[in-house]
Amino acid sequence: MRTIEIPYSEDLLIAAGQEPRELEQEMRFLLAAKMFEIRRLSLGKASELAGMPRLRFMDELGRRRIPVINLADDQIRDELRDD
Repeated sequence: MRTIEIPYSEDLLIAAGQEPRELEQEMRFLLAAKMFEIRRLSLGKASELAGMPRLRFMDELGRRRIPVINLADDQIRDELRDD
């Protein structure tokens, strides 16, 4: 498994008011959430990147008002079309 390293200063911890582990988990979640939001990752892959079970990831997305259903415009039109 590959990893990335993001350097940050103690000032960031103070500004965020978090312990290092909490801040790192939040940054991991936010990266996964954004990649899901811009359709670079599926829900499953994003939850994997966040290090969370899928349902917990979905719940956290909802809590932060990030849509869980991430359909393209043409997919939405197809869903709403009257047949």
